[in-house]
Amino acid sequence: MKGSFWLAWRQQRMMVGIGATVLATAAAIAVYYRSGMLDELRSGQFDHCAPGPLHCMRPDTVLPLLLDVEPLRYLGALNMALPVLIGVFWGAPLLGRDLELGMHRVVLAQGVSRGQWFASRFALAAATTVTLSGLLAGVFAWWWRPAANRSYGLFWYENTALSGSGPRVVAAALFGLAAGTLLGLLARRVLAAMGLTLLVTGTMTLLLEWTHRTRLLVPPHTYTSAGSIPKPAMGEKWSAGHYGLITASGRRDDVMNCPFPSGAQLRECMDRHGYVARFYEANPVGDYWTFQWTDTAVLGGLAVLLTVVTAVLLHRRRI
Repeated sequence: MKGSFWLAWRQQRMMVGIGATVLATAAAIAVYYRSGMLDELRSGQFDHCAPGPLHCMRPDTVLPLLLDVEPLRYLGALNMALPVLIGVFWGAPLLGRDLELGMHRVVLAQGVSRGQWFASRFALAAATTVTLSGLLAGVFAWWWRPAANRSYGLFWYENTALSGSGPRVVAAALFGLAAGTLLGLLARRVLAAMGLTLLVTGTMTLLLEWTHRTRLLVPPHTYTSAGSIPKPAMGEKWSAGHYGLITASGRRDDVMNCPFPSGAQLRECMDRHGYVARFYEANPVGDYWTFQWTDTAVLGGLAVLLTVVTAVLLHRRRI
């Protein structure tokens, strides 16, 4: 196994080096911008800002007071793109290049089994992927913490935070690697495998973003208030965009049936239509981890499944 691992390292050391460079660059940028963020917060100009989604205004103007979190969003976007990048540029050539060039025959002729050939390459790639993605997610979390869920920062439900942080980043990166490796085995041509991997990983990334927006996998909670009293504050919740009124029988109607924010007009309208309460649907801040572990289970499960399929095909197919 030492020989096959040594060969795997020789073939993948450039990708390992690129990953280390990306991580070091991201960490350096995070240190620089986070330091500036902390200096702004310590200046006292944000002390009057209340928590919640409403913009905090400058005392002397009507302009919102915001931290510079764009670089943080770029890191989140990079983390979201990891399954595509790793799948296309690392997973697809992992077996596909040897199969396309016929190098696998030379390796197997040296007494290395198919299992060893696959295990040595995939183990090194997977270990590096876990390390890189985990550290990038950690850098994001560290950088994000001072500005998390503040009107002048970044809320947990923004896609670069929800999908660009946490354990789902690691699971997504492993899914990209596993998908690219399997498609490289099936296509036996690197360029074809890269194109297919781009399609599969890109589609999966967009599909999970769609499930977030529609709350397909993590349903929102319903918050109600009796009569016309103010609804519970939205605060750090992620609104599902569903607001309405409830009758005594429990029927839910659209909020536009009584389009008044409060006061006598609202009470009169509710009494006229028989409404006894108001409601809205939203995901509380604690659902951040529900989204995280749901995505991690889906992507991690797919990564394991695709890896097993690759191993079975290598064992049964002639290559």
